[in-house]
Amino acid sequence: MPGPHDLFVRYTFGQPERAAAELRAALPPQVVSQVDWSTLRREPGSVVDPELRETQSDLLFSARLSGGRPLLFYLLMEHQSRVDRWMALRMLRYVVRQLEHWRKANPGSARLPVVIPLVMYHGPDGTWSAPQRVEELFDVPDEAEAQEGWRALVPRFEYLLDDLTAERAEALMARPGPPLARLALLVLRYGRTEELTERLPDWAALFAQVHADPHGDEQLGLIVRYLLQVGDRTIREAIGQVLHSVMETHRAEELMRTYGEELIEQGRQQGLVRAVLRILTARGLHVDEQSRQRILTCTDMTVLDRWLDRALSATALSDVLEDLPQ
Repeated sequence: MPGPHDLFVRYTFGQPERAAAELRAALPPQVVSQVDWSTLRREPGSVVDPELRETQSDLLFSARLSGGRPLLFYLLMEHQSRVDRWMALRMLRYVVRQLEHWRKANPGSARLPVVIPLVMYHGPDGTWSAPQRVEELFDVPDEAEAQEGWRALVPRFEYLLDDLTAERAEALMARPGPPLARLALLVLRYGRTEELTERLPDWAALFAQVHADPHGDEQLGLIVRYLLQVGDRTIREAIGQVLHSVMETHRAEELMRTYGEELIEQGRQQGLVRAVLRILTARGLHVDEQSRQRILTCTDMTVLDRWLDRALSATALSDVLEDLPQ
């Protein structure tokens, strides 16, 4: 079941114009200058490994260089609350999988496209400290004169990092790009911190710019929904005050009410999903990956209630899931 960060990042940065703003900020200037940004488009599908699917939001984009050669961008948006020491290895695995996928689709090509991996991090527990180079993960002799020789024998790979926790609010607000992209970076950076309620009024101008977009109500709804999910109990009043300053009172109140009620319903749904899986595990019933995904993605409360009732006395997984809509 996708978490609030995954859905928020996919919506915000899944659109090429907003993704371009993030890529331009994170990529080396010499690369930025060689890309034809008008050709940037999101690639359908994903080849991410199953164990990554529930904790990361992956986005794959293609573009062409100014001379016409293709280039692939892979964005892995890191949403764990802790720094992952093994991220370099995981990113290497993903890049290899993507290249294998590309080779099957382009059997006549004698060369591979460049895949540039980028991790965006906004954890609440400090700046990113894990190695960005995969060679730093290998156990090689400590002697300085021997290290270079040993490291020449292991894979060399490095991912790019946009560590939002190391950025000041002023720097994020000054980044180029659409207003929603900049506001999204700010709420990702401060959404789970005690500073959020104090900083929200400073972003009122950005909220107003987002609202002025033809899809402004939808985009502001996304921001409100995310902040209500990740913020503490004081956040509701602070968001309401900002919304009242940028839109009509009745519309601001409608947004707050709609997403507040939606989150209550979503919380009940997620609670039922967890309860079904927990009971099946406690009863020693194996849940295969396909069935697990079916349970995790179910949004029908009537079906979830029925699964929960059946799970209490089931002797096999089929006793729970059979004869219900796929």
